[in-house]
Amino acid sequence: MQYWLFKSEPNKWSWDHQKAKGEEGEEWDGVRNYQARNFMRDMKIGDRGFFYHSNIGKEVVGIVEVCALAHPDSTTDDPRWECVDIKAVKDLPQTVTLAQVKAEERLSDMALVTSMRLSVQPVKPEEWAVVLEMARMDPSEV
Repeated sequence: MQYWLFKSEPNKWSWDHQKAKGEEGEEWDGVRNYQARNFMRDMKIGDRGFFYHSNIGKEVVGIVEVCALAHPDSTTDDPRWECVDIKAVKDLPQTVTLAQVKAEERLSDMALVTSMRLSVQPVKPEEWAVVLEMARMDPSEV
């Protein structure tokens, strides 16, 4: 299993919107960055990710799961752009802010710190574990 981080502006698509989609999930559409698109092409069903509120809040708020492999993005006719579908899995017991991530030495190389503008990012297994620890979540719960 691989881990990812999905960024969304909560005034456009929030964690509550994502949770409301239930088991069906929702397309992670509108990504217009080749590197982020390529990350989505690498995703497998069942991969897990953090749902991150960008711009407003700047915090990891929940856990999502990839529920559909990369496919054409329905928001464009341009064949270059693809997306995956994700579904909400679980709220974090405690959100983890960007400031907390930046202050945590073990996360100094995390893409959230080094590639802040990228809307879809890989998360290393050890980073996943640290963020879960900061959120006071037992990894066995995810």
